[in-house]
Amino acid sequence: MITRHADKDPVDQPHVIVVGGGMVGIATAIWSLHEGNAVTLIDKSAPEDRASYGNAGVLASASVLPVTMPGLLTKLPKMVLSRTEPIFLRWLYLPRIALWATRYLSHANATDVRRISSALFPIVGNSLEDHFALSKGTEAEAFIKPCDFAVLYKDRDTFLKDAFGWKIRSDLGFKWSEHDGANRDSYDPVFNKSLGFLAALAGHGQITDPAGYMEALRKYLVAAGGRILSAEVTNILHENGHATGVMTTDGPVTADRIAITAGAWSPLLTKKLGVKIPVEAETGYHIEFWDPSFVPRVPTLVPSKKLIFSQMKGRLRVAGAVEFGGLKNKGQDKVFELLKAATKDVLPDLTYSKETRWVGHRPAPTDSVPIIDELSTIKGVFLGFGHQHVGLTGSARTGQILAQLISGKRPNIDLTPYSAARFTMRRQQSGPTLNTPQHKETA
Repeated sequence: MITRHADKDPVDQPHVIVVGGGMVGIATAIWSLHEGNAVTLIDKSAPEDRASYGNAGVLASASVLPVTMPGLLTKLPKMVLSRTEPIFLRWLYLPRIALWATRYLSHANATDVRRISSALFPIVGNSLEDHFALSKGTEAEAFIKPCDFAVLYKDRDTFLKDAFGWKIRSDLGFKWSEHDGANRDSYDPVFNKSLGFLAALAGHGQITDPAGYMEALRKYLVAAGGRILSAEVTNILHENGHATGVMTTDGPVTADRIAITAGAWSPLLTKKLGVKIPVEAETGYHIEFWDPSFVPRVPTLVPSKKLIFSQMKGRLRVAGAVEFGGLKNKGQDKVFELLKAATKDVLPDLTYSKETRWVGHRPAPTDSVPIIDELSTIKGVFLGFGHQHVGLTGSARTGQILAQLISGKRPNIDLTPYSAARFTMRRQQSGPTLNTPQHKETA
């Protein structure tokens, strides 16, 4: 079990405020307690509003490939205009997203994909063990299930067309087994026979109920001495270049250090500090089928549908689709209808008692790499957001890294890829700059 260090008098404990109660925020708060800090987690959202709540629940260690794969630019016009493709754009929002989209799509090349994958790997590549370490000895541990992560294709030839991405996974040490024909049926017989090839990645995991997992960790956080406040943080307070606390809708709260882990809402706070970070709110969807007549053996990605089929307690969750429409986007029915139609194609014999729907927002940086850093303009302000589709997967490791940075230590990975300075290099003479701080080494 994670316990707070007892070598600091409570009066001398640095007070850390963590802004945002999704999985990155929860992990940061717990690991900060472990470092011996006093911790307050401040969250404005209901549990169901968090991206962590609505994800597929997969500890998808091999999900190191960005959306911006080579060839996307040629496919994108058809994808956006088609009613059967799982990517959507609110056209009235296009002028606001144009610059972000130009930068985002500029990374759809082999060189950048390899760079992005290498940056994501240290954050997500050991996610099963990272989450076991985070939850050890708590009620949350029971929600973690080791399993394969399957990827389902029409046939072997279709699988081989994705050879570039699988080569990257192989180079990073991931291993998988291949099943086609009768072997695919032996591995998992529930899918449409037209999907005849399956690759099963070993060493992955699943959170069987993300909402329950997060609630159990929050319960532990409070039991271990942390505090949770329900309020909206409207600004970061600072004096003489140092953080002093936050302003909330309920008034100011003082602190020595602040961690901004509010997902897609995080750039709203950094902007008030004079730092613009190009993270867009990507709307994500899931639909759940309750009391299903059957479920896939393991969480399964179907690349042709851009969807993941994942068993939850008492239901089957189908998660995916990409939509760009900003933080105020409440979703649209046609996306859910697409998810239902895709489910019918993949699992034609599925029956169920009812369905429920969810819409949320993922934080998407222009280069698909999260920001894990300390502001250089205001000391004591730390950033941890921008995980796009791997927020749950990478949350445990990100929280551990942030807690070490907050305590003045250097994690045992190169933090350069996650520096916010990468977005401000061209504006160093005209605006605030961000640099990865110097810290003492720790294991």
